[in-house]
This record gives sequence, structure tokens and C-alpha cells, in this order.
Amino acid sequence: MKEKKEKLFTLSKIAEQLSVSASKVKKAIQDLKIQPTAKKGACNYYSKNDIPKIKKVIK
Repeated sequence: MKEKKEKLFTLSKIAEQLSVSASKVKKAIQDLKIQPTAKKGACNYYSKNDIPKIKKVIK
């Protein structure tokens, strides 16, 4: 049986979606102490469920 794969977002993709700079998103993630859902090399990937939390802190 195939597992449904969750869509994951990099810091820059989240910034693009929220129309803010990547540094603002990075600061929000650090402030909220959000752990990445997945890591691949040097890249951290975050769940779509983290985006509303980040948006709330930024705006």
C-alpha cells in the first residue's frame, strides 16, 4: 500500500508563499522553536501545518 506523501516546504518556499524575506521566516522559526519535519543534506523541510504558525508571528 502506498503512503500519502506530505508536501514539505523549504524556508525559501515558505517566504515566497508569505511574500516576506527568508530572514523573517528564519527568525519566526527560531522564535517558535519549530523543528524541521525532514532534513536532506543542509536543507530543512517544514510541514504545511507550520506555515500558519509562522504567518501569525510575522504579520
